[in-house]
Amino acid sequence: MPNQNNMETVWRISSLTSIQVKEGKKVAAEKILLREMERKDWQAVHEYASQHIVCKYQPWGPNTEAESAAFVDQVLIDAQHHSRTRFVYSVFLPDSLKVIGAGELNIRDIYHQTGEISYIIHPDYWGKGYGTELAKKLIEIGFSTKNLHRIYATCDPRNIGSAKVLKKSGMPEEGRLREDMLIRDGWRDSLLFSILEHEWT
Repeated sequence: MPNQNNMETVWRISSLTSIQVKEGKKVAAEKILLREMERKDWQAVHEYASQHIVCKYQPWGPNTEAESAAFVDQVLIDAQHHSRTRFVYSVFLPDSLKVIGAGELNIRDIYHQTGEISYIIHPDYWGKGYGTELAKKLIEIGFSTKNLHRIYATCDPRNIGSAKVLKKSGMPEEGRLREDMLIRDGWRDSLLFSILEHEWT
């Protein structure tokens, strides 16, 4: 376990319901810990963002070191906005301070209370349930602390693993967006998943 004296408040939970989350604090889930991304995380980000397998279905990457550092710098800039809509969390294991991924919640429409989640886990840690745990935690943060009504996520139809994560996190598939994103090998479709607040509670 990380030294509790060196950590900010950590919330331990046995289920993903009814907890208080404060920005700038670490948040505990069953398998992973989250905290807001910090500048020092850029090298850990680069460890996975520089791998082709991680960004295969994305419009970015594989990253150079400068690109990974610039990503983290932009995250920190966005976190200072007065009307903040972007929340990016570094992910690590309870028994280690090593960052193994990141999760992001973006408020896309304040009036209509709509947010989008995205996530990434270092491939060395795939297949262990961390992606599903992370998606559930992002959903919980969105509904319990951001007053959202609807949260959605998208993935490439070829990304079977990500689609499974979203379904396991409680987000049913809504449909398919046709050729909505341009990536390296051309236009891609996106599968759309979402969950409503009353479905979560």
